[in-house]
Amino acid sequence: FFLVPIISIHVILSSNSSKLFVFQETLSYCLDQWPRLIVYLEDGRLSIDNNATENAIRPFVPGRKNWLFAGIPEGAEASAALFGLLETAKANGHEPDSYLRFIFEKLPYATKLEEYEALLPWNVNPQKLAIEAFNIGG
Repeated sequence: FFLVPIISIHVILSSNSSKLFVFQETLSYCLDQWPRLIVYLEDGRLSIDNNATENAIRPFVPGRKNWLFAGIPEGAEASAALFGLLETAKANGHEPDSYLRFIFEKLPYATKLEEYEALLPWNVNPQKLAIEAFNIGG
């Protein structure tokens, strides 16, 4: 139901009206982004901005210059993978230290793909992880 006004806007923007010529660069940009706008409008789960991602990576910005000297590209990739795993754990409701302790304890015993996948942050129940962390510490 919302696509009718959006399609009307697309027709107007696509026209070669001389009244719109002043805004040609802006309109071209808008039309270039049109497929992304439609995807956003069709899927209500999508966020209109990436503020959550920006806020998640902000703590890593001060170390950015230091990471230029990670030694080798593989070291930088390993750091990025670890930071990505930690941020994904936080996004799934885990406390990072507890999650790392959990996977470091379970990882050596994983032998099948399913066992590795069960350790991914979105497959671990945060309540179960909190209970295990309490039992280890208590």
